[in-house]
Amino acid sequence: MPRPNGKGVPTVLEKFIENMAKFVIYQVLPRLFGNYNTTNKHAGTIEENGCGKFNSFTPKALKAIKSLGVTHVWYTGVIEHATKTNYSAYGILQSHPAIVKGQAGSPYAIKDYYDVDPDLAENVDRRMEEFENLVQRTHASGMKVIIDFVPNHVAREYHSDMKPRGVADFGEKDHPEWAFSPLNNFYYLPGEQFAPQFDTEGYNEFPAKATGNDVFNASPGINDWYEAVKLNYGVNYANHGEKQFDPIPDTWHKMLDILLYWAGKGIDGFRCDMAEMVPVEFWSWVIPQIKNAFPGVIFIAEVYNPAEYRNYLCNGKFDYLYDKVGLYDTLRNVTSRNHPVRNITFAWQQLGGIENQMLNFLENHDEQRIGSGFFCGDGMYAQPAMIVAATLTQAPVMIYFGQELGELGMDNEGFSGLDGRTTLFDYWGVKSVQAWANKGKFDGKDLTDEQKELRAFYKRLLNTTLKEKAITDGVMYDLEYANYDNPKFNSHEQFAYFRKYGNELLLVILNFHDKYLDTEVRIPPEAFQFLNLKENEHYTCTNLLDPSEQFPIVTLGSGTPFRTNIPAWKGKIIKLKKTNKKVAYVPATIDKP
Repeated sequence: MPRPNGKGVPTVLEKFIENMAKFVIYQVLPRLFGNYNTTNKHAGTIEENGCGKFNSFTPKALKAIKSLGVTHVWYTGVIEHATKTNYSAYGILQSHPAIVKGQAGSPYAIKDYYDVDPDLAENVDRRMEEFENLVQRTHASGMKVIIDFVPNHVAREYHSDMKPRGVADFGEKDHPEWAFSPLNNFYYLPGEQFAPQFDTEGYNEFPAKATGNDVFNASPGINDWYEAVKLNYGVNYANHGEKQFDPIPDTWHKMLDILLYWAGKGIDGFRCDMAEMVPVEFWSWVIPQIKNAFPGVIFIAEVYNPAEYRNYLCNGKFDYLYDKVGLYDTLRNVTSRNHPVRNITFAWQQLGGIENQMLNFLENHDEQRIGSGFFCGDGMYAQPAMIVAATLTQAPVMIYFGQELGELGMDNEGFSGLDGRTTLFDYWGVKSVQAWANKGKFDGKDLTDEQKELRAFYKRLLNTTLKEKAITDGVMYDLEYANYDNPKFNSHEQFAYFRKYGNELLLVILNFHDKYLDTEVRIPPEAFQFLNLKENEHYTCTNLLDPSEQFPIVTLGSGTPFRTNIPAWKGKIIKLKKTNKKVAYVPATIDKP
């Protein structure tokens, strides 16, 4: 396939990224990222509150993102979705406002799989060209592009204005008198009028279709995905989930064409929304076909049922899965002081060997901001948790735009209320991102000192994550239980582990406590055996998160604990290098605050 740079072979940088064992994703909503309007009127229109554009991601903006250590940008909300903003002058069918969430609408209520969101274009008539240029700019900056693939549901008024010739719309050839048929794209409720539990202001749907979150009746509630309808992949939910996959259901073929369409535009990966609501047989059918046509494209599944993890990895052919109910929930509870730190050990052990195929994160568009009053009230407090997410395994790691700035998410934007999340549904300006962007200069001029410090932490951590082979390719040895009864190591508040690759050795020590700690880490004989290390050898030490910190030469042995001190809510990634110098061990020290 042609390369984004127009050449027939990958660039050196592209080869580097393609061969990486670990990568870093930056999730961002273009609608919000490039919006420098500070009006922020509750439930404001696009004219009142403004909107970011594809061209907001200038080479300077992309360079600033990449400097964090980012390898992949997940542009959220690219594909056209239902909105209250009227683009009928451009030949785009207007959505009924009663079934649109917020003024801007949900990026997951897809209205046209073959088009991009007109909100994001400076020139609406050339919106696809503007997106294609964004893909090229992102590649030119040395990063790859991920977009959402939303397979489970579409907007209630799905209508493609831009579908290729010969392509039929979803539902165009359905038999709505049939409640279920593998020939249909939707599930119907014959003879029933769509009648949700709230006023729909004259919206008419007859017969009613099943709602996106598997509501198979005509009356979804306000908390259901009422803006979306469920797609039919040949599973008869009314008959105990009977699967009718022979012949291949029509929806499968439509989705294959859609994935090929976007991969053909240079997309490097798909984050697949609510993948477990779509039968695994579809994924095992479609993903190999996409990879055959576009080798190197990755698929990330949003799956929340751990019992299905291996099914979607092995049978579904996914590359990676969200680790929301495992490591995310654990790290959130540890940071919020609800669970002991030793639960981190349980989290990775429960994955039983697939931990490197999980996508680790502390924020995304669905979750509450770390800095919000619903999480821990300050983005600085999540530093040790973020170190774990980034370095515990070889798995990729993701941050959500503004996370590196301590964004609070405590705005009452409109449809999205005061819930600790950054809105998906409203036109809005994100204050921390605006302060960093400084109207396109991306110099961080208007950031507070604390925001600058936090961003510097993320920059050091994420770049370290990519550079150290012990993290990208190495093994991990958990030291938690070796220190369970250690009076100088509180397993309720501290965590430690080794990462090793070849002769490269890292010791990670974390403080999940609001107090400065003097601590020691015991290293059991089993660790030396597992890591193929000799006892009582001497090492120089460097804290990769703070190279200015001074350490003496240390001796590692099962009878010689590693001593150090760590400020509240901080962590150290200590690089140990063997040395022939023999200096008596003196505990590493730093000035107490």
